[in-house]
Amino acid sequence: MSFFVDSMIMFTSQVLFFGFGWLFFMRQLFKDYEVRQYVVQVVFSVTFAFSCTMFELIIFEILGVLSSTSRYFHWKLNLYVILLVLIFVVPFYIGYFVVSNIRLLQRQRLLFSCVVWFTFMYFFWKLGDPFPILSPKHGILSIEQLISRVGVIGVTLMALLSGFGAVNCPYTYMSYFLRNVTDSDILALERRLLQTIDMIVSKKKRIAMTRRQMYQRGEEQNKQTGFWGMIKSVTSSPSGSENLSLIQQEVDALEELSRQLFLETVDLQATKVKFWSQHISFILVGIIIVTSIRGLLITLTKFFCAISSNKSSNVIVLVLAQIMGMYFVSSVLLMRMSMPLEYRTIVTEVLGELQFNFYHRWFDVIFLVSALSSILFLYLAHKQAPEKHMNL
Repeated sequence: MSFFVDSMIMFTSQVLFFGFGWLFFMRQLFKDYEVRQYVVQVVFSVTFAFSCTMFELIIFEILGVLSSTSRYFHWKLNLYVILLVLIFVVPFYIGYFVVSNIRLLQRQRLLFSCVVWFTFMYFFWKLGDPFPILSPKHGILSIEQLISRVGVIGVTLMALLSGFGAVNCPYTYMSYFLRNVTDSDILALERRLLQTIDMIVSKKKRIAMTRRQMYQRGEEQNKQTGFWGMIKSVTSSPSGSENLSLIQQEVDALEELSRQLFLETVDLQATKVKFWSQHISFILVGIIIVTSIRGLLITLTKFFCAISSNKSSNVIVLVLAQIMGMYFVSSVLLMRMSMPLEYRTIVTEVLGELQFNFYHRWFDVIFLVSALSSILFLYLAHKQAPEKHMNL
């Protein structure tokens, strides 16, 4: 009776996760996409539901919810389903929809879809050869063989995203806390900008008047004829030509100053709009699981929006589901080391004898590479930004 009640609790939570994934898919992530295949939405929602269930089971382990037998059973069931989806279902359908978009292969789409899936399986299996992720006693069809390879991909993805986020988030948002922008600061900067513009206008007027005088003098000199007139036009230089070059240099310097003042004014205005919204978001940092799930999905959605189209929308959704599932499976691998010893027993039994320390070391290495690369990328982007604004 207890096992039946526990199963109903897990089933109900999975249905809720499935419904939330479906609504999030339809109304938030892919509202601008044209996804006509319901199988794509089902696969995405199933992946989302079982990914969230793993986090739920970790919480149940700590709180002691459900019996140990039920938790072990649902851990096994959840891992088998998520691995089935990530290794067999999603790659096959990705190949199927890719082949369907190629006219020459549409008649034999099923055959070529199988070829794509076998190609994926070959590289997926060869992925585990260079890494010390398994014990030699594991069989070729054991669950450890699958989880270990999914873990390598997922941990790499987590480290890349975490390294970029660790650099990009402070770079983007901490300036809002370090700078207390007031209306007087903005007004003072706007006055400086207007004064600079007035100086540019006045100096350009002086340049125009000087050039007009020089033009008129040139016409008068051209009217003079004879030998002495030619000598005078060659040896004499127009008065004010040297002052004209100096004024032009001043105008160039003032225009550069006005560009910088304009950009700084826009930056101050944006800072004063965004300060309180970012301050409130930092207060809610405690909701770690919810924000991590939502952040991952939105980040990947922004990336895929740049390459999406009507023909590629189904493939994009499936690739997103693949990355999401691997990301969350790897999260469980890394979170297992952070759990107290008395709570990680069942998790260790389900995951098998994996080299858990390797995943943490691999995460640290990729995180460091990603963070350093992000620092270099943001530095170059920040250095090139003023040049783009000046060209505009």
